[in-house]
Amino acid sequence: MGKQETLARLKEQGLVAVIRGPSPELTVKMVEALVAGGVIGIEITYSTPNAAGVVKLLDQAFGEKIILGMGTLTVPAQVEESLAAGARFLVSPMCEAELGKAMVESGVPVMIGALTPTEIFAAHKLGSDVVKLFPGSLTGPAYVKALKGPFPHIPIMPTGGVSAANVGEWFAAGVFGVGAGSELCPPNLAKEGRFAEITEKASAFVQAVRNAQQAAKG
Repeated sequence: MGKQETLARLKEQGLVAVIRGPSPELTVKMVEALVAGGVIGIEITYSTPNAAGVVKLLDQAFGEKIILGMGTLTVPAQVEESLAAGARFLVSPMCEAELGKAMVESGVPVMIGALTPTEIFAAHKLGSDVVKLFPGSLTGPAYVKALKGPFPHIPIMPTGGVSAANVGEWFAAGVFGVGAGSELCPPNLAKEGRFAEITEKASAFVQAVRNAQQAAKG
């Protein structure tokens, strides 16, 4: 799957599960539960134990049924490791020139993290396909709406502070999509083996995103 097709799928889905798994085994089960609920945008963060190994397992298990990426990249060496593991997109929590350059040169969709208008424009200038607004919990949908004034052409994807209850406000503000972590897939549910509840949460979140996308289209 090419870069533009991957980006198109990510935008169509509108939702990426940002997973900081407690262990490799539980992370795989978390993803299985999310996919059962209709979530196919999956970002495994480097804060997950043996993150690259987990991505390899998921790539073998799901292939192109899911859109699999790696997140929380902080050093350029992780770019090559992510691609070798099977990542189809890359995400960092911050805007740093050397890392951003390596990510963009990878040829896969890239989401560089930023918070301020200056950082957001810098990430865009580096070549970030979508700018990850992080932490979204510090800003909110009104902040995105304000950013769309000077930056109508920059796709923005908030992570943090996104829930099924407020996702409609984010899409109304003009986001490309949303990233959701513990609101979508709480690690404590995985630790307690309550995977059916993760699937229920995933299904409700997916429906909320669909409704939000339709409402935003008018």
